[in-house]
Amino acid sequence: MSYPDSENATVLLITTIILSFIVASSLNIYPLNPSMASLRPMALIMVLIFWLLFQPRYVGIFTAFTIGLIADLLMDTHLGQQAFAAVVVALFIKITSIYVRQLNTLSAWLIASLGLIVFQLSLWILQMFIQGVFVAQFAISLLISIISWPLVLLALRKFVR
Repeated sequence: MSYPDSENATVLLITTIILSFIVASSLNIYPLNPSMASLRPMALIMVLIFWLLFQPRYVGIFTAFTIGLIADLLMDTHLGQQAFAAVVVALFIKITSIYVRQLNTLSAWLIASLGLIVFQLSLWILQMFIQGVFVAQFAISLLISIISWPLVLLALRKFVR
């Protein structure tokens, strides 16, 4: 037997997840001048990591792959690079969350920071092998993302049951 309030809460949660990905993708593609573009945090991956940590029932590896493909299309990277990196991050978060008993703010920030590092490292490795390029400026974006991830936690935490 299902409860009507439970169904409404589930619909609200899924709507919130979709809207948060839409807002994050618009933040990722918002035009900035070239000097500020390297300071842009990886908002889409940060939101993905948040939902992977706090709502693994609704956001999983398939969602990570889909978000990665969307990021590939939005950022004009080779199709599949960010999708592969997002799936690697999703697997990392899933494996890490098995070993974490209590997910408090500090452990969530630590896991998210490691997830962002795994994402960027896998992108760098893919780009080195496929394109033969290494863009070190993304390290600044990685650092900004790690520092600003608690803002994502603060903004979305109220939607977690």
